[in-house]
Amino acid sequence: KNMITGTSQADCAVLIVAAGTGEFEAGISKNGQTREHALLAFTLGVKQLIVGVNKMDSSEPPYSEARYEEIKKEVSSYIKKIGYNPAAVAFVPISGWHGDNMLDASTNMPWFKGWKIERK
Repeated sequence: KNMITGTSQADCAVLIVAAGTGEFEAGISKNGQTREHALLAFTLGVKQLIVGVNKMDSSEPPYSEARYEEIKKEVSSYIKKIGYNPAAVAFVPISGWHGDNMLDASTNMPWFKGWKIERK
């Protein structure tokens, strides 16, 4: 209910997905919350999307670029099916617990050079 109320008035949505093994897979599964929230945002007219790949400190190994790229690829594939243009979506690997890439660039993920998006 709260998700619908907030989303119906939003200009932009920040979709947070967990990078932990099993957590991401549960969220992106057929009835997972990640899919549900992305679909709801698009259906309610939210045109701009940002994806935060959270819990990068919990990936195997911690702060894994390969895990981030795997998640980015899978989320991109799904959001394209529902109507978003993945090239126009910013993906950011973060750790909310440690603050990585929340306010400043993280030294734990030197491979992440920032996000690039396509604009109309």
